[in-house]
Amino acid sequence: MKKIGFLSFGHWNPSPHSGTRSAADALLQSIDLAVAAEELGADGAYFRVHHFARQLASPFPLLAAVGARTSRIEIGTGVIDMRYENPLYMAEDAGAADLISGGRLQLGISRGSPEQVVDGFRYFGYEPTDGDHAAMARQHTEVFLEVLSGKGFAEPNPRPMFPNPPGLLRIEPHAPGLRDRIWWGAGSRATAEWTAEQGMNLMSSTLLTEDTGVPFHQLQAEQIQRFRDAWTAAGHEREPRVSVSRSVFPIVSDTDRAYFGRESASQDQVGIIDGGTARFGKTYAGEPDQLVRDLAEDEAVAAADTLLITVPNQLGVDYNAHVMESLLTHVAPELGWR
Repeated sequence: MKKIGFLSFGHWNPSPHSGTRSAADALLQSIDLAVAAEELGADGAYFRVHHFARQLASPFPLLAAVGARTSRIEIGTGVIDMRYENPLYMAEDAGAADLISGGRLQLGISRGSPEQVVDGFRYFGYEPTDGDHAAMARQHTEVFLEVLSGKGFAEPNPRPMFPNPPGLLRIEPHAPGLRDRIWWGAGSRATAEWTAEQGMNLMSSTLLTEDTGVPFHQLQAEQIQRFRDAWTAAGHEREPRVSVSRSVFPIVSDTDRAYFGRESASQDQVGIIDGGTARFGKTYAGEPDQLVRDLAEDEAVAAADTLLITVPNQLGVDYNAHVMESLLTHVAPELGWR
């Protein structure tokens, strides 16, 4: 069995060719797609976070709303850029959203990716020491993980407005178990090892910020194995989780063929991100029997317990629900995922 969810970037565009023309459309359709995915039997609804862009940004109101409208599906992010975050306020927001959902939050966090503006985190009031914004993201993460543990750290007012429990005070509301449901979006093998050392689950996307010349899925499978080896070496007691993202489009109708038929020839690509070489995974598009054969050869998909399907959200809720249903009906059972 494999958990299968969707990952939406939440794009919106006022163009008449877009089915998602405003920020309100992006938010409300995200909720509707999560509800539809749960009804179809999918396992997760995940949302990307970008600032200064016509995409989903602050995630917690959306996560709380999805939590209130659903009852079973996991709800998460992929990923929150920790360079922009106040870790204590984030812990309050995350705790509230997790409690509303009944403990179904799965938060993917990371250093983040290239953004729409230069050093956007500075506009949010965060100035990295010595210009090292990656280190700042990890520092924010360290604080976030620590306060999620629920340990008291703040000295109480001796004359408070309301009575306090004894001892140092913690961030409220506290969500038990949320610390074990934090994922780090790792773009390299070394970062995956660091993720394991911190006791976070691994979230790996459709790109890696390195290239060794081997196919993307093999490099990602090596990343996953290094993560698992580092997890074992760190001596953590629980079993970790690993997710990978893929673009998968079963072609079962003329509409599917019109949108994605040309993607059947997709291949890995190598490009440049942040001045370094990166390898991008291919899109999977084709008849269901061909997708079964292709996905069966994907070593990283086989190694992960969770598969997140990136969805073209501007094509609307109904079409994206159709994509999920096609995958769950025609592909997943043949691969033993259902």
